[in-house]
Amino acid sequence: MPIERVRTDILILGSGGAGLFAALHAHAADPKLDITVATKGLLGKCGCTRMVQGGYNVSLHKGDSIERHFMDTIEGGKWLPHQELAWTLVTRAVERVRELENEIGCFFDRNADGSLHGKAFAGQTFDRTVHKGDLTGIEIISRLMEQVWARPGIRQLEEHRAVAMIPSKDGASLSGLLMIDVRTGALKFIEAQAVLLATGGGPTMYRYHTPSGDKSMDGLAMALRFGLPLRDMEMVQFHPTGLYGGAETRMTGTVLEEGLRGAGGYLLNGEMRRFMGDYDPKLERATRDVVSRSMYAEMRAGRTTKNGGLYIAMSHLGPDKVRKMFKGMVERCDDCGFDLAGGLVEVVPTAHYFMGGVVCGVDTATERPGLFVAGEDASGMHGANRLGGNGVANSTVFGGIAGDTMPRWIAANRGHRPPDEGVLDAEVARALVPFAAKPGDVNALREKLMDTMWNDVGVLRDRAGLDRGLAALDTIEAELLATGVADGNRAFNLTWHDWLNLRSLIETSRVITLAAIQRENSRGAHFREDFPEPGDLDSSTYTVARQRGGKIEMTNEPVEFTIVRPGQSLLADAAE
Repeated sequence: MPIERVRTDILILGSGGAGLFAALHAHAADPKLDITVATKGLLGKCGCTRMVQGGYNVSLHKGDSIERHFMDTIEGGKWLPHQELAWTLVTRAVERVRELENEIGCFFDRNADGSLHGKAFAGQTFDRTVHKGDLTGIEIISRLMEQVWARPGIRQLEEHRAVAMIPSKDGASLSGLLMIDVRTGALKFIEAQAVLLATGGGPTMYRYHTPSGDKSMDGLAMALRFGLPLRDMEMVQFHPTGLYGGAETRMTGTVLEEGLRGAGGYLLNGEMRRFMGDYDPKLERATRDVVSRSMYAEMRAGRTTKNGGLYIAMSHLGPDKVRKMFKGMVERCDDCGFDLAGGLVEVVPTAHYFMGGVVCGVDTATERPGLFVAGEDASGMHGANRLGGNGVANSTVFGGIAGDTMPRWIAANRGHRPPDEGVLDAEVARALVPFAAKPGDVNALREKLMDTMWNDVGVLRDRAGLDRGLAALDTIEAELLATGVADGNRAFNLTWHDWLNLRSLIETSRVITLAAIQRENSRGAHFREDFPEPGDLDSSTYTVARQRGGKIEMTNEPVEFTIVRPGQSLLADAAE
């Protein structure tokens, strides 16, 4: 079957907050450009932004400040964030929220005086998280989707997955993307003057995870093979409160948002004892990494429910109040047989967000001309730990910046760049590998991967476990490459896509493990029991992974304290 070839000016991979904002901004900057949004699922119905319950961090309230939001972000990230990126995040979030309300059409909850309501989220010194009940992501994505549909100049390619970045013939830049039309199984090469990587993260390689099953780290796996540097890959964020419905339901791992703990929810162990006081004076409002480790310690000590989880309790706040404040979560828990408002809900730490990603500049440009990155595929904004509420802010802020940047870049670098046909042929062959192998059980391999990552590269780590995990990943990958799919029909062949998903997850898992071995201290989401101390903050380094000749090289790079150094604070300057 020949490869279909398509040309567009701007190709945006992903239809979450980053991708849709980029499309709208690029269209506003130059309506004559041909803009294509390609998404693995259906526009507005897939991805992680839609799943956001909590809200959007922004310093708009009396008593708060941009400097305060910045310091919370830097300190929460354990002094590893790229400070210029973090500063851009907190400053541009202010204008982006106004844009969401006044231009996109979002409605957020307000106080009696008409000001935006800010709720409490853990790890922050101010209640700055604006929201739409506990369904903030649906509000944002629904309105963005309407705006994209209203612009005929923005084309949509639904149910198209990207499988490889193809360099230009001269090797100097990016030519385009090899994609699969899920509906027909056809392979397409889409040549673009500029490409935005905004596929989102999705650490679904862990036994308990919050993202939907279609999220499989494809963007980072492609970037790795394309030779791009990846930063902070050891930093996998575990959300403390993933719904624990048991092995029989896919709802297990679904996030119960941080606002529950911010509002005063209690975490209880299997002995019905509130335990967070044993671990941190901030109790349930400690940062996500602290609470997740505390919960994991209780679980490992055997102080669990009969199913092996823990409890979150909200009833002491008043069932009617809980139903009003958290309508979406009350209904979701009820669907799984739990009474969030008046009873107990079983929870477990769950892989939620990926702080690591492609190295980029403030303008979202990568080191390869023509390729830009935004959202969870990008790195540096959060360092070792993302504050709840900074995620959707990150996507929309940098998605908009990418949309502003790409038309300017095209104006200065006009023209499509012919692809390296040899690489294109090799990537086509790579995508079709499972059709030449003996059929096997792809799902069983996925189960092995989830157990390996949860047990050996999870909430608590040590060198022995990481080495064990690395060896297991090699075995799982070898088994996958020897496993094929039974049905040769490529149209809607979901087993084929499960196979491709698993290969991306294995490749990304290996980099996570190698980066975790590289970092011999404990910062934020990364905790080494054999190296429990954080190390000297003034000499902080971040990890960088790069694949050369099929092998991954790991290095440490010094954090540049361009705005504030450890031991200093911008708050004193702001007060003056």
